[in-house]
Amino acid sequence: MVTTARVPPLLSSISWSPRWIASTKTISVQVSPAGRLKLETRVQTRRYTAAVWPSYGTTTPVPNHHQTLAHSPFRFETGYALCAKRPSRPFPPPFLSPPSSSFSDPLTTHSLSQDKRLSVKGELIRGLNNGDDAVIVAENFVGVDDGVGAWATRPCGHAALWSRLLLHFWALEVERSLSASATPDPVEYLQSAFEETIRATSTPNEWLGTTTSATALLHWTTGNDGKQNPLLYVTNLGDCKILVIRPSEEKILFSTTEQWHWFDCPLQLGTNSIDTPRKDAVMTKVAIQEGDIVLAVSDGVMDNLWEHEVMTIILDSLKKWDQGNPDTAELASSHLSNDRLVYVAREVMNAALSVAHDPYAESPYMEKAIDEGLAIEGGKLDDISVVVASCHKRAG
Repeated sequence: MVTTARVPPLLSSISWSPRWIASTKTISVQVSPAGRLKLETRVQTRRYTAAVWPSYGTTTPVPNHHQTLAHSPFRFETGYALCAKRPSRPFPPPFLSPPSSSFSDPLTTHSLSQDKRLSVKGELIRGLNNGDDAVIVAENFVGVDDGVGAWATRPCGHAALWSRLLLHFWALEVERSLSASATPDPVEYLQSAFEETIRATSTPNEWLGTTTSATALLHWTTGNDGKQNPLLYVTNLGDCKILVIRPSEEKILFSTTEQWHWFDCPLQLGTNSIDTPRKDAVMTKVAIQEGDIVLAVSDGVMDNLWEHEVMTIILDSLKKWDQGNPDTAELASSHLSNDRLVYVAREVMNAALSVAHDPYAESPYMEKAIDEGLAIEGGKLDDISVVVASCHKRAG
């Protein structure tokens, strides 16, 4: 997984404070003309910014021992772009082990006490957080969960933990079930993930939160002629969105329907919620073709862009890339400058971000508010998560 963090042009006028951290010390040995050894030590530093600035990548991290779905005849090529409204709360123990401050720690375990990677039950937590959102991006499935930010006002509220764990356990269920070539049952995967998340956030300490969820699992069917065709299993609960776009026909094939209790209160899984995957999640099978685009986004996109705008941005960015004239200045210093779908995801993210910062823009969120009799104008500033996937035949 490769990520970068850069400030887009539209944010250049906003004040922000870069930080510097030391990385590694480099010690070189040189021999002087007189035959003496000379040691030179150089400390290299790297610049980084807070997590709220955009980051880009192709796939999210996985442990070395994870199960793959290599037997699938189809795979996703992927890219994602993330921009958070604000950083999420730090993950608490036992999901994050703080560095040891004791000199009495055995040397053989001291390195383990310094491991700050997020884990649960000894397993690296899949996916990435983007504020209170979480995304997971793999070659056979993608997903976006949107943690409800209001939990930040509670002492033990942690929406980011809930959204991330739900995706993590869902991914484990997918790999465990499909490794035996079983027929997918994404709703049951989500139900199991929900129950595991409840257990993980209940002991040894209770952490409160709720999250919406939208996932897309790439599978296949075999026709009477023996030909294999890609089949997408889409599961949705709440107001995140899965869109399927066919660039060859320039149309939206499929779009999930948002689920609401009332305005600004979507169906959600977690603390004090009556919603459950078995009762409320909607699963749809979508027949797709090679080259179709699957888009998974949080409400930070769909509150600021209409579906036809999203489709236009995706089609235009694909054409720009294929014609060889995209603007990749922001990605020029990284491997991602050559990645087509990262560019597409970035274009969608920047468009949503532009509307979110415009107090006079017309937006879907404003339209919904007016329908409810609320005087709201402009876009909605929120965590913006964009995952773009393209279906392809697996080589060999």
